[in-house]
Amino acid sequence: MDTLLFGISGLPLGNGFTKFSYASGIDYAKSIGLDAMELLFVRNVNVTDNNKGPILQAKLKNDFYLSAHGSHYINLNANESVRQEQSIERILKALEGLSKVGGRSLIFHPGFYLGDSKEDAYNTIRDNLLRLPLTGVDYRLETTGKGTQFGTLEELVSLCKEISSCKLCIDFSHIHARYNGKLKGFNDFAIILQYVFDELGKSALEDLHIHMGGVNYNEKGERNHLPLLESDFNYVDCLKAIKYFNVKGCIIAEGPMVEKDALLLKETLERL
Repeated sequence: MDTLLFGISGLPLGNGFTKFSYASGIDYAKSIGLDAMELLFVRNVNVTDNNKGPILQAKLKNDFYLSAHGSHYINLNANESVRQEQSIERILKALEGLSKVGGRSLIFHPGFYLGDSKEDAYNTIRDNLLRLPLTGVDYRLETTGKGTQFGTLEELVSLCKEISSCKLCIDFSHIHARYNGKLKGFNDFAIILQYVFDELGKSALEDLHIHMGGVNYNEKGERNHLPLLESDFNYVDCLKAIKYFNVKGCIIAEGPMVEKDALLLKETLERL
C-alpha cells in the first residue's frame, strides 16, 4: 500500500438516530474523511448473497478498504479436535463473506494456551493455519490482550515468517493491556515497529494492519474498550512512531466512539 488509511471497527455512530447498514455506513464514513471499515463477523457472518451487492457497490464507489474481524470463538489450539475443526470452519465462513465484497484482510485471534506449553500451542496453531486456503485475502493474526491468549508479537511474527498467507495485525492497545500498561512513550512503540522491521522486513511496515483505541485493563490484561480520551493509551506517541517508521496500511479505531476516535487519530497524524 502507498498510504496510511484510517477507518472504523463496525458501523459508525452518526448522529445517534440514523440506523446504518454496511453500505450506508461506508458512504457516511467516506463523507467525513475516512477510508476503511472492519466488518464485524465476531458473532455471525453478516454479509450474505442478499446484501453483498450494495456493500460491494459502496466499496467500489468510495474506493474503500474493507477488512473483517472473525469470530470470537476461534481457537486453533482447542483441546478437542472437533473444536479445532469448528474454528477452521468459522474462519472459512468469514473468508467467504469477506470475499463476497472484495475485502482484503481477515483479522482473528488464533487461540488460547489452555494449559499447553507455549511451544505446543504454537505448533498446533501453525499446523491448523497451514490448512487454510490461499485466496488472495490476507489472514491477519492479531496481537492479543490477555496472558491466557496465544498471540504475543513474537509468536505472531514467527508464524508470519513460516506461513506466506499470514500477516500481522498489531493491536497496540492489546499489547498495552496484556502487559498492564507497558506502552508509555515513543520508544516503547518504536521498539515494536523496529522488531517487525528486523524480523519481517520493510515490506511488513508498508502493508500493516493496526488496531488502536482506549483500553481498560488490570494485571490480567484487557478488560474492555474505552474512548481514546478516557484512557491512558498514549496514541500521540504511538502515531509519532508510526510516522517515524513511515508505516503504510490501515489503522482501525476500536471502541465506543468509533468514527470520532478514527478522526482524532487521522487529524493527530496530519498535525504531526
